[in-house]
Amino acid sequence: MEGGEEGIKETLLNKRYYENCPGCKVDLHKAGQRGLPIKELFTVWVVVLGTALPISSLFPFLYFMIRDFHIAKREEDIGSYAGYVGSAYMLGRALTSVFWGIVADRYGRKPVIIIGTFTVVVFNTLFGLSINFWMAVITRFLLGSLNGLLGPIKAYAAEIFREEYQALGMSTISTAWGIGLIIGPALGGFLAQPAEKYPATFSKDSVFRRFPYFLPCLCISLFSLVVAIGSFWLPETLHIHDSEMPPQDSYKALEAASDTKEGNESIPKENLFKNWALMSSIILYCIFALHDMAYSEIFSLWAVSPRKFGGLNYSTADVGEVLSFSGFGLLVFQLFLYPLVAKYFGPIITARVAGVLSIPLLASYPYIAMLSGITLSVVINFASMMKNALSISIITGLFILQNNAVDQRQRGAANGLAMTGMSFFKALGPAGGGALFSWAQKRLDASFLPGNQVVFFVLNVIEAIGLLLTFKPFLVVRQNT
Repeated sequence: MEGGEEGIKETLLNKRYYENCPGCKVDLHKAGQRGLPIKELFTVWVVVLGTALPISSLFPFLYFMIRDFHIAKREEDIGSYAGYVGSAYMLGRALTSVFWGIVADRYGRKPVIIIGTFTVVVFNTLFGLSINFWMAVITRFLLGSLNGLLGPIKAYAAEIFREEYQALGMSTISTAWGIGLIIGPALGGFLAQPAEKYPATFSKDSVFRRFPYFLPCLCISLFSLVVAIGSFWLPETLHIHDSEMPPQDSYKALEAASDTKEGNESIPKENLFKNWALMSSIILYCIFALHDMAYSEIFSLWAVSPRKFGGLNYSTADVGEVLSFSGFGLLVFQLFLYPLVAKYFGPIITARVAGVLSIPLLASYPYIAMLSGITLSVVINFASMMKNALSISIITGLFILQNNAVDQRQRGAANGLAMTGMSFFKALGPAGGGALFSWAQKRLDASFLPGNQVVFFVLNVIEAIGLLLTFKPFLVVRQNT
């Protein structure tokens, strides 16, 4: 133990320690930390999961919710109104992500995390209690605009973990995010309209009969409430240094882990738009985000569509089971396999390999629809799990590149900028994917790429464009000194 203390002392000899700086205290803790940071990993995981669950949990019941509002004059118009509700969240987040990133850089990551989690508690609950179309749109918009923690939590993960665990920390974020986008719709599908599905448990005179889509929102909000309360005990990672120099002759100064190069407020901040290492990774992030959101929309539509249209003729419960299996496989992959792969090959090569493997996998989907029975079940579960794992590997690598492209003073703003671009592209994903899928079903007898083949071909084109842009001269990687 004494040798370990001497090692820390020797390593940190030339670094400064500001006694009242929360970032310095975190760096000091990291310097003496040994072994896997399980507590920090779990903390980041539950915070991200709490904010990811409500994003897509409404998709399984949104059609029926819009129908019950009686706002659509024709049945064909329900999809359009559903699209407005679905896009409201991403629009709100796109408009405020940079603002929340700047707040995180000025006042700390912790306040933004707390505000974001409490936003889920309030507005996700109100969304479940919506009595008309406009209430649903407004609550979803406010949920997106006031919940700006995803960008700052990525900066937080880059700062709370030692360098050797940074890939694991980023993969924890993308894992929780991916699982939230998978488990959220499963909860929405299983728990919506409980008075009709489970009459023995939920009385027809209960509040869940009056508000049939309240239960899944309530369950997610209760989970987020626990996360919000626990967030008060999170350590702040932002370096806040006053002009007073720390005592250099104290034992604390020898053990400190504060990098003053990042904490020096006299250094002018770089223009983020001129930082091509950051901007190139953000552009790539937006392209793959568009692909992933369109894939999520198309997969559900394809799975529930009739066999005559090239679909699987699955029920909502069947889709929920596939997504649940994918979520479990994704968790195992990101916790145990991705950190090892990223350690040996790096985030860029890992992302490239994932992109290459995704193309033939997506091309096989129209042929998977020709299967049936247990063979179909096994193959589609495996394909869905592989596709989600490959997508998350790409996104995780881009997370790492983005956070390494700037210093700590600008990480919140940089991640906010990335979230703004990504949100706009993700707002296009469901609308574009739905329109493409609808068009494909009208050309089942086409001589070139008939039916769903054209859908997965277009997805592969987007994937290929993103893959090509991972090479030089487009993608630039910042060399840390």
